[in-house]
Amino acid sequence: MKDKLQDLVEEIKSIVIHSNDELENFRLKYLSKKGVINEFVSQFRDVDASQKKEIGQLLNTVKQFAQNKWEEANELMSSKSVNDQSEKIDFSLPSEPDFSGSRHPLAIIENRIITIFRQLGFVLHEGPEIEDDWHNFSALNFPKNHPARDMQDTFFINEDIALRTHTSSVQVRLMEKQNPPIRAIMPGRVYRNEAVSARANCFFHQIEGIYIDKKVSFKDLKQTLYIFVQQLFGESIQVRFRPSYFPFTEPSAEMDISCQLCKGSGCNVCKHSGWLEILGCGMIDPNVLKMNGIDPEEYAGFAFGMGVERIAMLQFDVKDLRTYFNNDSRFLTQFKNY
Repeated sequence: MKDKLQDLVEEIKSIVIHSNDELENFRLKYLSKKGVINEFVSQFRDVDASQKKEIGQLLNTVKQFAQNKWEEANELMSSKSVNDQSEKIDFSLPSEPDFSGSRHPLAIIENRIITIFRQLGFVLHEGPEIEDDWHNFSALNFPKNHPARDMQDTFFINEDIALRTHTSSVQVRLMEKQNPPIRAIMPGRVYRNEAVSARANCFFHQIEGIYIDKKVSFKDLKQTLYIFVQQLFGESIQVRFRPSYFPFTEPSAEMDISCQLCKGSGCNVCKHSGWLEILGCGMIDPNVLKMNGIDPEEYAGFAFGMGVERIAMLQFDVKDLRTYFNNDSRFLTQFKNY
C-alpha cells in the first residue's frame, strides 16, 4: 500500500490542469467520496498494526497534497475567468442606467419652505400626530360645542383623543414651554375626514408658524408672508389678502396668489378664478395667548398655516394631488434632479 500511495503522489504531480472541466475531473477522481484517495482510506483498516502509523501519515500527506493542488488550480481558473471577462468589456457601449431614488416632491417643497423661514429667523418644532382635546381645540379658542369645531371633520379615537387636524397643536405645546419672544414653524402631517378628490385628501402635510413678541402687528405678518412668496414663486408673483375667520386668530385673513398653473386665465384647480388660496393667517387671539400663559397686554403675535400639497401643485404643475400618493415610479423619477 505504501508503494501505491507513493506512485499516486507522482501521478498527481504529473497532472496539469488547463480548464474548469479538467479541474472537476480531478476532484471527482481523487477527492470525491468515490475517488481514489477515499478508496485508500477504506483499505486502511486492513493495514497491519505495525504499519498503521507510517501508512496513516503517508495517506494524510497524499490527501493534503491533492487538496492543495485542487485549490491552487481552482484559484487560477477563477482568476483567469475574471481576466477573460474584463477583456470582453466593450468600453464604447453606453453606461448602465442609474436607478437611484429621488426625493418625494412634497419633501422637496417642504424643505424649501423650511429653508426660507429659517432665513427669516424661524426655528423648527415638531409634535405628536395623536393629540388630546386641549392641544387640538380648547387651547386654540374652540370651546365645547362651538360652531367652529364643525369646520374640522375630525378622526376621533375617543372623546378626548383624535388625530390632529392641524399643526397648531404644536404651537400650543411651544407656548406652554417657552416664554416670548417665540418665532417658530411647525411642519407635519394632519388628518381630516374629507372626501378624496383632485383638491383634497383625508390626510395632508401642513406647515404653520407663529411669531410672538412685544409690538407685533398685522404689518409684520403681511411683510413676512410677502417675502416668503417672493422667495418661493419669484418677485413677480401677485398677492392678495381676503378677510376670513379662524377661531384662534383675530383679525384673520386668507392669502391668495395668482394661479401658476393657468397664469391667471382660469382652470379647474383655481376654480376658474385665476387666484389660488395658499394659506390662512391672522393675529393670535388674545384669549389664546391668555390660555397659554402669555400676557396679551404685554405681547402680541401672528400665526399662519399652509398646505404643502397645494404649493407643490403650483411649483410642479400638478393638477391632481392624488398623484402624490399613488407611488407611481414614472411620476416620482421626474424629481431626481431636484
